[in-house]
Amino acid sequence: MDINQILSRYAAGERNFNGANLHQANLSDTNLSGANFGGADLSGANLSQANLSGCDLSRANLTDADLSGANLMGANLSEINLIGADLINVNLHKTNLSRADLRSANLVRANLVWANLTEAELSGADLSGAKLCQANLIGSNLNEAELSGADLTDATIMNTK
Repeated sequence: MDINQILSRYAAGERNFNGANLHQANLSDTNLSGANFGGADLSGANLSQANLSGCDLSRANLTDADLSGANLMGANLSEINLIGADLINVNLHKTNLSRADLRSANLVRANLVWANLTEAELSGADLSGAKLCQANLIGSNLNEAELSGADLTDATIMNTK
């Protein structure tokens, strides 16, 4: 399924794109809120400024994807692969990132307020200036993560690796 088919089907009301192959697709500035991209291949995709609020991206591959400025509020990103992804200024408010792989991801100034990062892999991630207020980081790996200027007010960080 190509980008035009996805956008056409989405406009017609379809929301299930589970397992779609959108490797290196350009979906910047699109509205795909509420869509199901579980298990999809979006590696190298450009999703900058996209509205993906409420989406299911669980178990999807977004390695090296550009999600800068995207809105993923309330999305399910559990077990997602975001290794090396660009998430600058992304909105991940109330997002489920449990067991997500965010190694070396760029999360500068990301909004992670109330995010569930239980057992997330954040080693080498850049969280400079990120808002992690009331985020759940229990069991997450923060080894070599950059946290300068990050707001961890009321975050749960005990039992991290």
